[in-house]
Amino acid sequence: MRKISTHGNSTSSPSRAVPQSVSRIFLIMESLAALPAGATLSELALKADAPKTSLVGLLNGLTDEGYLIRDDSGRYFLGPQFLSLAMKAVAGRELVTLVRPTLEKLSLDTGETAVLGALASDAELVTYLDRVESLNPIRYAVSVGERRDLYCTAMGKLLLAFFDEARLDTYLKKRRKAFTPSTVTKAEDLRNELSYIRSQGLSYTQDERIEGASGIAAPIYSSEGDVIASLLIAGPSGRMAKNAYLIEPLLEQAAKNCSLLIGGKSKKE
Repeated sequence: MRKISTHGNSTSSPSRAVPQSVSRIFLIMESLAALPAGATLSELALKADAPKTSLVGLLNGLTDEGYLIRDDSGRYFLGPQFLSLAMKAVAGRELVTLVRPTLEKLSLDTGETAVLGALASDAELVTYLDRVESLNPIRYAVSVGERRDLYCTAMGKLLLAFFDEARLDTYLKKRRKAFTPSTVTKAEDLRNELSYIRSQGLSYTQDERIEGASGIAAPIYSSEGDVIASLLIAGPSGRMAKNAYLIEPLLEQAAKNCSLLIGGKSKKE
């Protein structure tokens, strides 16, 4: 276990000053969150204890970016970008708890390991958020918090398929390691596969990251129709191939149920 260093006296360290503009932005947001009828520039200046002239630039910038809106009477309200950010934060925190019963049932129904994962916040990797392992003695086993590459895992490919075009182009320019003889590493081959995933709504891998292990993944959508997470069923390749026709509809329905739990749905619906 890693020890926390106690070298030095932490109480003697000077506190870091928060930039005044950052403090004012949070005061504005907190004030508007408590005011359903919105607020004028004068009212926000009073709440933030700041001159109106010093808030105008902040308010204009937040409005331009969609974090605030301003009506014809000059009142400010929280905007769609702020509300979307808040909903994603809540969904991310509660997703594991909400999805857990679905994972348990999915693993029981398919006889394989069920995993919930999402894109890591600090890297282009998939992070496993929760899992329910198969009861079979020979099974796919992963740890919560484990990270895997996007290009060679079913869940990773599913998330990668819904990158915007510019981000995908940048990602595909990077070099990729072949973990097994079946790993797809060529950019054009990956691009074709990702296009297929977007059209079909399911992602597959067979022996690409680990020989003898295969997976099928399905998307979980936010209220805006964006893919924010994924469900994965994984197991020994022979068993997965034999039972794919049974696993696919169960997985699709489970992922759809998870989307509904957080008020999400596909943009196609």
